[in-house]
Amino acid sequence: MAAAWQRPYLNVFKHFRVEEWKRSAREGDVAALTDARLKGTVYRIRGSLPASSYLQLPRTGTQSLGLAGRYLYLLFRPMPRKHFVVHLDVATEENQVVRISFSNLFKEFKSTATWLQFPFVCGAAKGSACDRAAGTSRRDLAGAAPADVRWTCLVLDLRSILSLYLSRRYSHLKSVKLCSSLLVKNLCTSDLVFDPGVTFSEARQGDLARRGIAPMPREMAFPVPKGEKWHDLYDYIRFPSEGCKLPYDSIQKSCPGPAAGGQVSEDPVRQLPQPVTLTKAVRDRLSLVHQITSPKAVPHRCPVITKSIPEVHLTAPGPPRAVPAGDRELEKNQGPRSAGDAGQSPSVADGGIHVYAYQRSERTIRAVRTGSEERLLPDPILKLRMIIGFGGCSTKWALWTQNNAAVVYPCHAVIVTLQIQTGEQRFFTGHTDKVSALAFNGNSTLLASAQAGALSVVRLWDFPTGSCLSVFKTHVRSLLSLSFSYSGAVLCGVGKDGHGKTMVVVWNAAQATRGGEVSVLAKAHTDVDIQALKIAFFDDTRMVSCGRDNVRLWRVRSGALRSCPVNLGEYHSLEFTDLAFEEGHAAEREPEDRTLFVCSKSGHVLEVDYKNVCVRSARRLLPTQPRGCRRPEEAGSGAGRSICRQGGGDQPGSASAVIGVRNDTQISGPGIAINSISVSSAFCATGSEDGYLRLWPLDFSAVVLEAEHEAPVSSVCISPDSRKVLCATAAGNLGYLDIQSRDYNTLMRSHEDSILAFSVEGIWKQMATVSRDNTIRVWDLVSMQQLYDFTAAEEMPCAVAFHPTQQILACGFDSGMVRTFSLAASDLLAEHKQHRTVITGLTFSPDGNFMFSSCLQGTLALYSCMAEKSHILRVLGNVVARDAGSGSDALAVSGDSRLLAFVGPSKYVVTVMEACSLDELLRVDISILDLNSTALDSAARVCFAPVPRGELLVSTSSNKILVLDAKTGRLVREVSPVHKLSCSSLALSKDGRYLLTAGDKVIKVWDYQMRFDVNFQVYIGHSEPVRQVAFTPDQRHVISVGDAIFLWDFLALPAEGSPPAGARSSESALLPGADGSSEKLKDASETPRQTVPLPLLSSPPCLDVSSVHQAGCQSIFSESDKEEEAGWPGSSRMVANGDEDDSVLVVESVRKEEPVVRPKVRQESPKSPGEPANEPRKETKNPKSQRSVRPDSYRHFTPRFKASVLPQNFFSPPAGSEVLKLKAVIGYNGNGRGNMVWNPDTGFFAYTCGCVVVVEDLHSGSQSHWLGHAEEISTLAVSHDAQVLASASGKRNGDSHCQICIWNIQDGVCTANLFHHETQVQAMAFSRDDRFLVTLGDYSDQTIALWNTYTYELMLSTCISEPVHDVAFSPLSHRELACVGKGVVMFWLLEQQGADVNLKVHRAPAPDALGPVELTSLCYGADALLYSGTNSGQICVWDTETNRCFMTWEADEGEIGALVCRHNRLVSGSNTKRIRLWAVATVQELRLKGPDASSSSVLLEHEITLDGTIVSAAFDDSLEMGIVGTTAGTLWYINWTESTSIRLISGHKNKVTDVCFSPDETHCATCGEDGSVRIWSLGSMELVVQFQVLNQSCQCLAWKPRPVVAWGAESQHVVAGYSDGTIRVFSISRTEMELKMHPHAVALTAIAYSTDGEMILSGGKDGLVAVSSPRTGMTIRVLADHKGSPITVLQCTRKQYRDFGVEGGELWLATSSDRRVSIWASDWLKDKCELLDWLSFPAPAGPEDLGSLPPSLAAFCPWDPSTLVYVGFGMQKEALVYSLRKKQVVEKISLPYFATSLSLSPAARFMAVGFGERLLRLLRCPASDAQDYAGHDDAVHLCRFAPSGRRLLTASHSAVLVWELTGG
Repeated sequence: MAAAWQRPYLNVFKHFRVEEWKRSAREGDVAALTDARLKGTVYRIRGSLPASSYLQLPRTGTQSLGLAGRYLYLLFRPMPRKHFVVHLDVATEENQVVRISFSNLFKEFKSTATWLQFPFVCGAAKGSACDRAAGTSRRDLAGAAPADVRWTCLVLDLRSILSLYLSRRYSHLKSVKLCSSLLVKNLCTSDLVFDPGVTFSEARQGDLARRGIAPMPREMAFPVPKGEKWHDLYDYIRFPSEGCKLPYDSIQKSCPGPAAGGQVSEDPVRQLPQPVTLTKAVRDRLSLVHQITSPKAVPHRCPVITKSIPEVHLTAPGPPRAVPAGDRELEKNQGPRSAGDAGQSPSVADGGIHVYAYQRSERTIRAVRTGSEERLLPDPILKLRMIIGFGGCSTKWALWTQNNAAVVYPCHAVIVTLQIQTGEQRFFTGHTDKVSALAFNGNSTLLASAQAGALSVVRLWDFPTGSCLSVFKTHVRSLLSLSFSYSGAVLCGVGKDGHGKTMVVVWNAAQATRGGEVSVLAKAHTDVDIQALKIAFFDDTRMVSCGRDNVRLWRVRSGALRSCPVNLGEYHSLEFTDLAFEEGHAAEREPEDRTLFVCSKSGHVLEVDYKNVCVRSARRLLPTQPRGCRRPEEAGSGAGRSICRQGGGDQPGSASAVIGVRNDTQISGPGIAINSISVSSAFCATGSEDGYLRLWPLDFSAVVLEAEHEAPVSSVCISPDSRKVLCATAAGNLGYLDIQSRDYNTLMRSHEDSILAFSVEGIWKQMATVSRDNTIRVWDLVSMQQLYDFTAAEEMPCAVAFHPTQQILACGFDSGMVRTFSLAASDLLAEHKQHRTVITGLTFSPDGNFMFSSCLQGTLALYSCMAEKSHILRVLGNVVARDAGSGSDALAVSGDSRLLAFVGPSKYVVTVMEACSLDELLRVDISILDLNSTALDSAARVCFAPVPRGELLVSTSSNKILVLDAKTGRLVREVSPVHKLSCSSLALSKDGRYLLTAGDKVIKVWDYQMRFDVNFQVYIGHSEPVRQVAFTPDQRHVISVGDAIFLWDFLALPAEGSPPAGARSSESALLPGADGSSEKLKDASETPRQTVPLPLLSSPPCLDVSSVHQAGCQSIFSESDKEEEAGWPGSSRMVANGDEDDSVLVVESVRKEEPVVRPKVRQESPKSPGEPANEPRKETKNPKSQRSVRPDSYRHFTPRFKASVLPQNFFSPPAGSEVLKLKAVIGYNGNGRGNMVWNPDTGFFAYTCGCVVVVEDLHSGSQSHWLGHAEEISTLAVSHDAQVLASASGKRNGDSHCQICIWNIQDGVCTANLFHHETQVQAMAFSRDDRFLVTLGDYSDQTIALWNTYTYELMLSTCISEPVHDVAFSPLSHRELACVGKGVVMFWLLEQQGADVNLKVHRAPAPDALGPVELTSLCYGADALLYSGTNSGQICVWDTETNRCFMTWEADEGEIGALVCRHNRLVSGSNTKRIRLWAVATVQELRLKGPDASSSSVLLEHEITLDGTIVSAAFDDSLEMGIVGTTAGTLWYINWTESTSIRLISGHKNKVTDVCFSPDETHCATCGEDGSVRIWSLGSMELVVQFQVLNQSCQCLAWKPRPVVAWGAESQHVVAGYSDGTIRVFSISRTEMELKMHPHAVALTAIAYSTDGEMILSGGKDGLVAVSSPRTGMTIRVLADHKGSPITVLQCTRKQYRDFGVEGGELWLATSSDRRVSIWASDWLKDKCELLDWLSFPAPAGPEDLGSLPPSLAAFCPWDPSTLVYVGFGMQKEALVYSLRKKQVVEKISLPYFATSLSLSPAARFMAVGFGERLLRLLRCPASDAQDYAGHDDAVHLCRFAPSGRRLLTASHSAVLVWELTGG
């Protein structure tokens, strides 16, 4: 079935953008032209040879389209009197590629195992001579297309073609090649059958959707003039054809279309049972059923067989039918069939033979009948997703692929390919024991793997496809090493034979890729030890080996394997571990004239002359300091972390070891053992026993780079591009060192020994494992990365359990100790010593109230976990069986936390106790249940079924599973046999449909009801016994542990049908927290499952209903809430409606206090003096004990964290005397939600950036700015008449409630301030007549407030029991509104009688089929429709008259956070960055059908992918154009008609790190933490160009100044400094990077051009200042005076050449964070740089971390170059003016706070200072007149004056403000 993004159809040409020719290829005469008849673009492919003129998708043969749609639609027209060829490469589920070709060149059908060739018979115009000739003979039309050939819609059923002709299962379409001569309009794929001749209305009237037929989408349709019929103008061909008996295997027009053809055919593979002999009459009937005759000769083809064709009357409902898993989604989309039309089918002209499609029953049979067998579906039900583990037999095998993008390594019996960027894994399975060696050929197309153990075999794999080419025995008991020749023709292996003697075998693998066998070329026994052996890459017949006391050269000649030793001389007694050849080749040297590097355990590295068979030189790796002495920087390294350092000869002792050249035999001191060596053309990598990976030059002069590990390095491997080094350690860790960035990336961590048990929790999605390696590890279940690692030095953990609702982990040890840990605090909570021996069982009750443990002595302990620290309640001795063994299933607790079951007191008895008291309730003797058995049966494991079933599962020693009644002990049924050996673990799914068992080395998935002939599926992969298997809490995955951790995708479909009315799911009882976060456990590249598992169909037993609601009543308040609310004086009164089925509450407002309304006259300051001093009244609300957890919805607003605070004092300039005027704001706050509004009628357009409301004229681009908020604005709402705008933000200083501003749009004046919600406002909406405004609080506030827009009085406020995400008024009535929250839509009805306001609410739950979801967005549609989106990608359609959901469809793969509906079109936006346009014209008619409505009539018209998650959207009335905002800080203009998206507003998503002006002030530049450098036009404030560097942060930038003497046309340049220590110079005019330099080893913090632009000064985080030349790219000087403290400022200015008594025409300063300023005079052309002055400013004792202090900043005074201004942390809050001539501070300017930014105007005497208190102050010097300016919602960390002094740039986090100086 097609992936979600490919449904309902995929426009291939549009998706792959054929017109750009980037992802597609063309050859020959291929051109795009406009076809007058089709009124659109078509592609003409013409040429005399089809092979030389073609259009191909994708561009190269190594790529794949990956299109899984069943049907391929080709809209084309053969050229008259010409021939054409079309090739389709499709992949099968067996990874085999089959080519399907059709052409009018082919005369007859031909087939091989991998190629099908079909003749294509071109149709002619209706009524033509050719058409009449076709009536007599179709064969006569084979050949060139007729002159009047028509446009054709060809539909190929790829699944049926592969099934019928090759008996293969279709997987996906790999490539398409369209060869001359033809015209092609489009290419599409889909799982649906589209009929071009049927309109939407005809489809509804004919009810074609029930037969899987839908109208043709607009993108695939041919134009049909009025009065004409589609089939009279064009041809429709479907192959294999439906409804017509064809005499030949050819593709030709057969029937008018699918509407006439009838039913969509089912998967033919499903109908392929075992072959039997048939009579001719039966075969003839079958040919009519499938409507195609059998090919003349097709290999491996089985006839399609049926036993009988039942007689079914047209009016009788048919029996249930088996539905293959792949067709379920398609059938679900087609809708259920009624009894009346279940048997209808078109007849075929053959004496009344009919074909019937039987009605699908309420309960689908989950089986396929093959012959006489029914089996469990889907098959497979598990798919291996990820393995956590590395090694097994050895940790020395890890290889790079040739493209440097993936690594290959063994994990026990499985070979894993890991993509280093995405983390995606691919698996090679087939080995039955641990993999002992791996080898690649030169281009990574062949992979060889050896298996350890007695049955030692070697497998050869086709690496790109993953298929096994050959399996052959090795003649060796244990193969230790493999080596492939570069060509892949020769394979060599080393191992031990049965007598323990070393054996070398060489195989000929040249024929393996062609299907041939692998033969032995030569083999030899030897007495020497061999640790490594490699084939020379320059000669397939030569090999080199090394081992203890020897290095030998081998050669295959005349079928014999011979060797000769290298004369090692004094090094003959060393133990050699690895070897590597010198890379590269020189033309003047012979191929064998090269160096061989050999390493040893004594630390020696020998250079061996391969040609002369002698040692050329020897070096030894020696430690630079005594072992165990750690440098200070290493002391804090954590477990599993790698420390990467650069070595250098100029820093003694900087490296951990040195290579010494030794010519004598007297070697003092032990060397460092080298385990592995790898050599490239530029350097050498070694891995040693001390845990270091070291990089050396080929002369081994000094360590270039090193990375330290916690364990010995067992293997190193340099990537083919020499940019990365792969490193494996003996502890099972795998990672790589990126040489350029010097970053170390860990790819895999693993346990070093067998895993004993694991536990999974669903709230924080974490998994804990315990292992024989004495470690407890906690993993993130989403990323599968290790989070924590606990090591018990002298104890072995043997049991582990997660608390179901808290971040508490319990662990049991072999000493009998039980410990509980807090993962949140990383602390030990409690130790329990009730046991004295190995803990065998440990578990929590599902409600989290109790914990249970048992030990090998039979003791059982009960603990109370009500508090964070658990305490013991009861201990019982000798109740658990001592000889039952340990395991994860030793103790089992029922889903309702009432019952505890275990094996004991003997192994023959199962005991059931009351969980809360350990009182015994039941004993069952297992040994007597089977009276026919001759041996006593004992119990092994126990497991409870879901609560409603009341069953207990027991696995026994005789390989049975007994299902017992948990109350009576009665045997319900038994399953036998389960495994060959005993069952080690069993688990049941939450819905009770599937059973997991583990035994031996396999996993089995069972149908729990055992309804089929084959009730289980078996899965291999583990090389050791599986110790535990379980479902994840969301039931989407299965985890199994033993040798490693295996994560499987669980592919079962959810239970069909929905729970009966009033029945509630017991999911919450079984899994606490299951209704919390629903974050999907999936990889970004894969499609999530299409359906959500349904809850159970029955409720848990109801014990006490005195304090809870009845099942039928769904109230937004709990009973306890109501009682507390009633007790509050003056609170709102709630009256429950008597009709419990409607779940309606009436909320009446009791107005005893006036709401807080603050009239707004003029904004004086953030805290206006005119505002009343009294606190706003606090509305009576329900207790908020459960409101601190943020819901699982991105739609919910969360303010960005800010450490800054608002200023205490604010000196606002007098009216009319403002020097600064805010001209423009660069940026859009992508963190807001619904914070952009646009009214298409009036053109009003507003959005937010920080705390500013920006109103922009879309025509002129001019902005106006409304400043009334002091905090980040969360959302906006505009009235329908576009006269009023409401904006909401957080609390201001002194306020206890957040702020809502009401703006008059005409004059931009804030007319009122509303205060009611305590935290944040999530959403707002105006009523249809603009009489009311509704505001919605966030998850911490949980209140909904209604305001009168005439007086802005609070009319009503009420609390909601759960977080709500969105709210909207009905467009039909001002009395109706709706909001959405957790699994529910709340429909509100407003009733007003005089001054009294009543609000009725009806809670309508989401359909049960969706499972526990968050409804995240909503919008009203036409008439009585309401659309709501969910966090799992579905859209629900509600009937607002009945408040019921009647239809859902899967609209996206992620959460839908924006919905806009106009008439019959709907726009959805999600966190997958996509907006989609849906045609929903038929939904109104489907509303009448109620819950049986089908979603197949909802069509996806358009789709556009943007740059971030969709957070706001506004469209016109026709939904043709609109504006959309994303989290990337971009506002897009969307035009659906033209399918275009244009950036309107863009900005930085993350913090802006630097700003600057161009010298001519036409542009400005900004850079940010996202790695981008952006150039803006100051005239239009539009983004001109953006330079993006991935995975780096851009820290600083500078614009190149104008040259003093112009030498021609100088292009403008910007230089930027990055976090990796690089400098990049960008050309603005050429929009490209011109130069990249790397003068720093750490991140840059400041950068500047010299005054003439000839030098670049850069400062780093380490305090070094580098001077580099942009012309040569060389660093000419490095100044270390500020070393140790980051550089904050670099500034250059001109001076007189001999001014200050020093030479040089330039003066520059450097400032560092330690409050030091250095002033330098320089003449760069003469290489002069002299220190002029050194300033150090005092400060009080502060924190050692300088980063937490205000920055130290300095700047030259433009009006007096001999003085500079300094601000920073000091004794006083002040700016200091220092004179370079007087050498003293000449002036002090008092400041209100410590400054965070500083800039001095080059024109007037103005100084701009930014503060962390969100304040910008402008000072006039020396008068020091201060003016303060607001508009920033965070610290003002940047301010820059323009060169002319007329503009000022300020930055606050991601917002950039442009100011103009208007006076002064």
